[in-house]
Amino acid sequence: MEDMNVVQAHNLLGQKTQIPTKRKDNALTKALRSCCVIPQRYILGVMGLLGVCNAYTMRVCLNLAITQMVNHTKSAGSHFDPDACPDDVVVGNATAVLRPYATFEWDEKTQGLILSGFYYGYAATQVPGGYLAERFGGKWTLGVGLLSTALFTFLTPIVIRAGGATWLFILRVLQGMGEGPTMPALMIMLARWVPPHERSFQGALVFGGAQIGNIFGSFMSGILLADGKDWAYVFYFFGGFGIFWFTLWSLLCYSTPNTHPYISKKELNYLNKNVTTAENKTAKDPVPWKAILRSAPVWALVWAAVGHDWGYYTMVTDLPKYSHDVLKFNIATTGTLTALPYIAMWISSFLFGFICDLFIKKGWHTIKTGRIIHTTVAATGPAICIILASYLGCDRTAAMVYFILSMALMGGFYSGMKVNALDLAPNYAGTLTSLVNTTSTFAGIVTPYLIGLLTPDSTLVQWRTAFWVCFVVLVGTNVVYCIWADGQQQWWDDVRQYGYPEGWKHGPLIREENPEQPESVKLTSRNDG
Repeated sequence: MEDMNVVQAHNLLGQKTQIPTKRKDNALTKALRSCCVIPQRYILGVMGLLGVCNAYTMRVCLNLAITQMVNHTKSAGSHFDPDACPDDVVVGNATAVLRPYATFEWDEKTQGLILSGFYYGYAATQVPGGYLAERFGGKWTLGVGLLSTALFTFLTPIVIRAGGATWLFILRVLQGMGEGPTMPALMIMLARWVPPHERSFQGALVFGGAQIGNIFGSFMSGILLADGKDWAYVFYFFGGFGIFWFTLWSLLCYSTPNTHPYISKKELNYLNKNVTTAENKTAKDPVPWKAILRSAPVWALVWAAVGHDWGYYTMVTDLPKYSHDVLKFNIATTGTLTALPYIAMWISSFLFGFICDLFIKKGWHTIKTGRIIHTTVAATGPAICIILASYLGCDRTAAMVYFILSMALMGGFYSGMKVNALDLAPNYAGTLTSLVNTTSTFAGIVTPYLIGLLTPDSTLVQWRTAFWVCFVVLVGTNVVYCIWADGQQQWWDDVRQYGYPEGWKHGPLIREENPEQPESVKLTSRNDG
């Protein structure tokens, strides 16, 4: 018995999760295992892509629908804009397409507040979502969260017609709360399922779902709203899509390889051998907040995320309004053109990821240098492009080209700072991701509301000011990242391996540890990876 306890203790302190894989298979399990020729980690990748896609369609569908919900007739005559662009189709002095469902008298400030409501809830559940996913697994944390958002999306038309702007704002907050755990839970599942040498491809696959969601959401919304159709169809469609995804997710995906009932034994052994997260070890340790909050690379990552999200949310939330209200595209064209920048970003993200991995593999630059280069491209490139677009006046084709180019350059974000959390803390990837996303999500809260304040009449000159603010935020936060970014695992992510840095005076970070650590566990210097 004493020897058995020693073995169990040794396993708890082991580097990898080695849960016995021998189990008796029933007939159904054998049949499922024989039918599944595609490795389960790739099925997880595809379902993760569809999950992120689903999350973003439900997030952005209101951005386009709100242009058809609000009656601008009243406010249009109160302000004369000498720089106003001509409408797409005009018959005499009236637009050719009537909008019988545009019944709400919401000003730009109110619209901005409604659009920002989602991000209040989104910020509130990032850290709790990361904790729940690390404690209970990512499958149900992610699945139930997105299911709740799908149900709220489906109910949106009923809620709006019953309670107006106030009820819609509350509903958007609840939708954001449902989506908050998405990224932390997915990051934890990828850390459990994907070997380090496959993470670039799987990361591009899964997180590319954001662009697929923006493409699909914008394009389908444009079709569903064309010719003055009822905007309620948008919410019914995407809410139903979310419920359908949850059904597939529940049947096909599991939190870890060792809990998957019909994964092949070959793949299970391969993952247990190659996935290096110290799952058992860190599960008993508290999150090292004292070290995380004192880490310069973490705060550099936070600042870069704030800048990226500011630029990204400006595009995602307000580009449909800019295209419709300023450039005066009709709603069907707006939906199609709004999708084009995200197609460019999705394609370029794979290109940037391939280039970054190739350069690192060849030794042409370090991981740190690669993260800085691609984050800089993803920040300064879009900042310049949106300013140029705002000075093109009513040259709508050239303006859209610059918007498309700006989002294409923003694709470098995935091979830059997006995967940097896995570099810094593979064992606490969910916690770090939740911290970064919680902080950066405030950009999503501030941006729509601030743009609503800066563009009360939605004129070209007012929007130019909003784009200059975006330029300053993108470039300024990128400078901070370039100074303090890092590309290697941090000591606090695995104290047992790396020890404490010289001069650490803030107590132990792991359980059952003597606060007076010996000199033998001091952190030794490491070269940048």
